[in-house]
Amino acid sequence: RGLCIALTLGWLAVTFPASLFAQTTFSVVSQPILTVNSEFLFEESAFGKRVSQELEAAQSVLLAENRKIQAELTAEEKALAAKRPTMTPVDFRAVANEFDARVNNPRIQDGKSLEITKKRDRERTAFIQAARPILSKLMQERGATVIVEQRSVVLSDRSVDVTRDAIELLNTEIGDGTGLVSDQ
Repeated sequence: RGLCIALTLGWLAVTFPASLFAQTTFSVVSQPILTVNSEFLFEESAFGKRVSQELEAAQSVLLAENRKIQAELTAEEKALAAKRPTMTPVDFRAVANEFDARVNNPRIQDGKSLEITKKRDRERTAFIQAARPILSKLMQERGATVIVEQRSVVLSDRSVDVTRDAIELLNTEIGDGTGLVSDQ
């Protein structure tokens, strides 16, 4: 049995020169595992930067609206408190209850906040869909079989991180992603 294995190995050595055997085994899968930092990929891509700017602008508008509403309600509360001595308890209670109902009903602002969250989710989904073929391309170019999240890897060689390469390809192929997501 040992002789058979030795003869087989000898036959392989004669039939396939060592350099060809080495090329075949090692060049097919030069980096079988690649890593990507998906958060950095999104944040540093033109797509992610556009989304961040749009969401920050929408949040700023919402925050300004909330401050204005709060100031108006505070002023109305002070005016109501000033009128209290001139009103009957029943009339005051009716006005106060109506005021409390408006204060405790932030549906419009909550809806706007929810829309911002939905937009962020739609944009992230579109980004992931746009990034998949690009990551797949990098995977094929590098002879890899898998790409894992860099933040879940304990230790790796920097050469397996394709995040920056993926950002360059994303920026070239899809730019800032305008038009990839409908606002519905």
